[in-house]
Amino acid sequence: MVGTTLRKIREHIETLASADGEYYLICGRTGERPIPAAEKRFDGRATAQSAARATEQYRAALRQYDPQLPYYDVIACQVTDSPTSNNCPMNHSRDDNDWTLTDPVLNTAVHNPSSQDLIEFCHHVTAAVFETLSDTGYDTVETAVMDTYFDLAETIANPDHLCLCLLESMSTELDTRLTPTEQADILAQASARLGSHDATDKSLTASLTLLQERGLLGSYTRSPWSIDLDAGARSVVVKISDYALSPQYGRLPVLPFVLDLYRRQPDWPPSSLQVVDNGGDWKVTLVHAREAEPTGLVSAPIHSKV
Repeated sequence: MVGTTLRKIREHIETLASADGEYYLICGRTGERPIPAAEKRFDGRATAQSAARATEQYRAALRQYDPQLPYYDVIACQVTDSPTSNNCPMNHSRDDNDWTLTDPVLNTAVHNPSSQDLIEFCHHVTAAVFETLSDTGYDTVETAVMDTYFDLAETIANPDHLCLCLLESMSTELDTRLTPTEQADILAQASARLGSHDATDKSLTASLTLLQERGLLGSYTRSPWSIDLDAGARSVVVKISDYALSPQYGRLPVLPFVLDLYRRQPDWPPSSLQVVDNGGDWKVTLVHAREAEPTGLVSAPIHSKV
């Protein structure tokens, strides 16, 4: 299975990585930091070159289900006092926890994401889910997602649209083939593969901002949290515009959004999502309730009115 291959290669790269290493990997043509080594450092050039080979193998495995995955010329670069002096510019990305926006928040587009941002993000999410499905024995779900994707790949040439279709089909298959409790388990395990963040009261804003930066949504507003102490629950309303994923069978795919929330708040993930069609935009009600049964986690029901 693709997922097993991806997991083994990722684990190998993890063993090569060092927190304070002087080497990192980029594409020699574009300067992009390739997954799954995008945030990794390595002690020496030989180790970094081994990681580069493993990264190319990883991307070749991904390409088994997505022929549109960009080809990278992965090379090792050394960190210097002047990052551009060796013609390998370091891509200093902002940590997702650095956002300090206040509630309620209006966030208009401050970043113009490239198509590569979107494609890499989609592959990062789907790879984590594929690995989890394979590792937990949900082979029929994994196969169903891939079969749907291959059917779409024969008719859609645009790689931007194709990677979005992969997320849409994955959300639909998870929703129809797994119980809500099984979906929650897959999300928890897949989020752990992506790496956790310290939970803060800004986690929701950070997730929305990440989706905006990667091109999954255009802008958003959100309300303050509403707290129900008796029920042990809290809820928030988020309005989003220019959402990149399309409705499927009366439901809105929300997999990448919820997966990132799981990553940031593993001890108190969302329990349910409901969506209202707001004339082309979407009004999403997100609920955290410790005792509630999960619902709408990968694909949320769409309502015409509140």
